[in-house]
Amino acid sequence: MAKRKVVWTISAEIQLQSTLDFFINRNKSVNYSRKLYKNFLKVLKTAEKNPEIGIKTKIENVRGLIIDDYILFYEISETMILVLKIWDSRQNPEKLDIVK
Repeated sequence: MAKRKVVWTISAEIQLQSTLDFFINRNKSVNYSRKLYKNFLKVLKTAEKNPEIGIKTKIENVRGLIIDDYILFYEISETMILVLKIWDSRQNPEKLDIVK
């Protein structure tokens, strides 16, 4: 089987940038944002090789990876890992919606 490619949805990219910007502004430093971003990439690299590693959700082929205080939701297909959402798990879970 060919290696899957990680692809981010536009909304996931916006959520990522918003999260990283928040910590840059709050901490007046890029250090934590860099660390968090590297953690996201590291875990996604593992998911490329082992796509079933994430926690199952109620939606078929959608799984979640826990990274620090975040859950990164992704969809598995034959050719890619599609990142759908970055969710801050400290939020009310009733607000969670996973859309593409």
